[in-house]
Amino acid sequence: MKEEISIRAKVLRNLIRMATSDRLIGAKIQDGTFRKKVIEPAWNCPSGYHLGKIALKHCEVEILTPPEIKSDKVVLQLHGGGYIGKMKNIYRSFAKNYSDMRGGMKVYTVDYRVAPRHPYPAALQDACSAYSMLLNLGYTGKQIILAGDSAGGGLALALCAYLRDHGTELPMAAVLMSPWTDLTASGASYQENYTKDPLFGNTRESMIYSGEYYGKENPANPYISPLFGDFTGFPDMLFQVGSIEMLLSDSTEAVRKAREAGCRAELTVYEGMFHVFQMALNKIPESEKAWQEVREYIEALKE
Repeated sequence: MKEEISIRAKVLRNLIRMATSDRLIGAKIQDGTFRKKVIEPAWNCPSGYHLGKIALKHCEVEILTPPEIKSDKVVLQLHGGGYIGKMKNIYRSFAKNYSDMRGGMKVYTVDYRVAPRHPYPAALQDACSAYSMLLNLGYTGKQIILAGDSAGGGLALALCAYLRDHGTELPMAAVLMSPWTDLTASGASYQENYTKDPLFGNTRESMIYSGEYYGKENPANPYISPLFGDFTGFPDMLFQVGSIEMLLSDSTEAVRKAREAGCRAELTVYEGMFHVFQMALNKIPESEKAWQEVREYIEALKE
């Protein structure tokens, strides 16, 4: 069957493939070295929006406030980066997208501790602290929407498991973009898409296999790899994933288990798309479509 993706997406996918195959920088992109060391300029906060910070015990939480707030819901965003990359400007842009939904919402993004200096359970502890902060600010679980991509998506699911296991009210919903749910890298797509994935494919030296986050812990621990846990009681969830990702089965299997546990879990597999293609924002039609799906999903959420 002919692959139907846009010209711009094909160009971007080829650029990613070229960058990761480059002997000079490709290895640093795949193993995460580039993510650790890249220094970004200050984010250009859009006019009318306000970016603030709250310091917690071990991390900071950034708060993006839109010009007008019409919703009593808030988004708690857990960024990606393989558990080794700190918060980047792209997640502030993600926060801007989320903040414009439902007529205007505050978005709280957790700049959690990362490995190798801070391996598991540091990220989960910081996510829990941020969630507790929202409860202490007066929000209820039914007012909180989790959002996470890649490692942040897996962390969002681990947070749901932790909250449930400790008797804390869960969030109303979760948006999960290419969530990393299986740190054992044992899913079928790790083999089936090994030569197709432009970001992590064709090497065993990528951050997928480094083990920096779980260290000496068992990677099948459900708080590390939520795919191996129980999804009973989880909130409504929207999964988005690319068809050529090595992490494809991280989403498809998580959705299968969630549905078996009685959860409402929606899944969209975007043909020909790579890991967290939503970072393209409005630069490719597929990303625009994915963000529109997220908007429609969030705005359709009921109390």
